[in-house]
Amino acid sequence: MTIQDPQRFERAIALFDAANAADPNLDQGQPKELLYAQRMTEMIGRYAPDASEVAQLAVRAQHIKRWTVPRSSYPMTKEGYLAWRTGLYKFHAETAGELMRQAGYDDAMIDKVKAAVGKRGLKVNPDTQMMEDVTDLVFIEYYMLGFAGQHAEYSEEKWLDIIRKTWRKMSQRAHDFATGGGIKLPDPLVPLILKAIGA
Repeated sequence: MTIQDPQRFERAIALFDAANAADPNLDQGQPKELLYAQRMTEMIGRYAPDASEVAQLAVRAQHIKRWTVPRSSYPMTKEGYLAWRTGLYKFHAETAGELMRQAGYDDAMIDKVKAAVGKRGLKVNPDTQMMEDVTDLVFIEYYMLGFAGQHAEYSEEKWLDIIRKTWRKMSQRAHDFATGGGIKLPDPLVPLILKAIGA
């Protein structure tokens, strides 16, 4: 990983973390989104230590201040859910861009990070794909089991569909990393995961 200006990079990370430290929701005694951001950085370090500066910034900011835009602020319908997700992408991108500007980044770099955080160009933008890969790897290792516990009413077919949709968004490199021991798969869900991906 090559960082053009390490001090500027650290300023941006500190600003992202300060924003997420205000999360009133706790996970393992820490602000939820701060812990999530730290897990994203730890994962990209394991998965792609050579990742670009853009990707490094994007993964740290992916959920920035998410708690300020609750799901309940949109209609509780499928259309409302999709609108919430789309709105979040834009909100996270704009928030990250503002903090990067405070840290001293120029518009060109800010636009690249905003594109990745905003999920633009999946499969064609390497930084967006890198962020998606890391997001999915973190979800599988740290959050999938808890998500399953919250949705015990889901049928096996529903779960197979969720896993397959997640898998389709990932690159082949991420598939190989996930199944090759790069992450710890949630033990109770391993049979379901293997069935979903046809392994």
